[in-house]
Amino acid sequence: MKRILSLIVIAGLGTACATRTTSRHKQTASANVTKRYDSKYVGPKRRIGVVDFVNKTAYGSRLGSAASDILVTELVKTGRFVVVERDKLNKILGEQKLQASGAIDARTAVKVGKILGLDAIVTGSISEFGVKKEGSEYVIVQSKRQVAEAVVDIRIVDAETGQIIYADSGTGIAKNKKGSFLGLGGRGGYDETIEGKALRQAIVQFIENIVSQVSKRPWTCRIAGVKGDSVYLNAGPNMGIETGQELDCFSLGKKIMDPTTGLVLGHEEEPLGSVRVTGPLGVSGEGSIARVVKQTGRRPRAKDICRIAN
Repeated sequence: MKRILSLIVIAGLGTACATRTTSRHKQTASANVTKRYDSKYVGPKRRIGVVDFVNKTAYGSRLGSAASDILVTELVKTGRFVVVERDKLNKILGEQKLQASGAIDARTAVKVGKILGLDAIVTGSISEFGVKKEGSEYVIVQSKRQVAEAVVDIRIVDAETGQIIYADSGTGIAKNKKGSFLGLGGRGGYDETIEGKALRQAIVQFIENIVSQVSKRPWTCRIAGVKGDSVYLNAGPNMGIETGQELDCFSLGKKIMDPTTGLVLGHEEEPLGSVRVTGPLGVSGEGSIARVVKQTGRRPRAKDICRIAN
């Protein structure tokens, strides 16, 4: 009898330890990615749009929107981006009779980026997804484990040139183990949250590279309007622009096209001078008011661009 009880205790402890180890491993994998951005970021933020991901699997239609939701959350958590609401992005795509999901082509990206003032647009797809059940039943211990695996592909398109600046594929695996010991404990059915866990594990792998690639692009904002000495900018405190900051302004001229691909490489630029931010514009801080402090060309006009002065 004593020997039977000893076996029962060992089996029960083994099951408990295995469950705790799996949980700790999943938490650590997620924490390692977000830990790099746990301090409050101070500096200019980029505008980025995320299109609903395409679900190429037969698993269910909600995976695409779930993946894009997860990506938006992770991008916001970095503090480096202002993410344009998907409803607004989809509305523009609809009004322009453009594809609202999937791999946006170069011309679509440039057109939408110009309308919404985006630096980049992220598109993606779930190329593989599956959930399997594993289980074992013994006289004393019974356990069931669900294993979900997701493969997610993403692309980042420069909203000014239409060029793909980053493409990658990531795999996420999530496990959920439930067991019973002499009939006690959880023996629940399918855990639907395992879908999101697998998607998140795949998506968080991209975040550091997204930050790196989009941040390489020079930060810019647009002049929304000019009245007298006041210059109104479409970037404010919510994008990290502070009172007293100086920006160099340029007028954009002729497009410079790649002769082989037809993509926009950039624009001819004419320096106009510099402006200094005097305060925020709007209740939510989406814009700024500035004044000209140096003039090297014509007076600034609406649609001219400004960059943070070196």
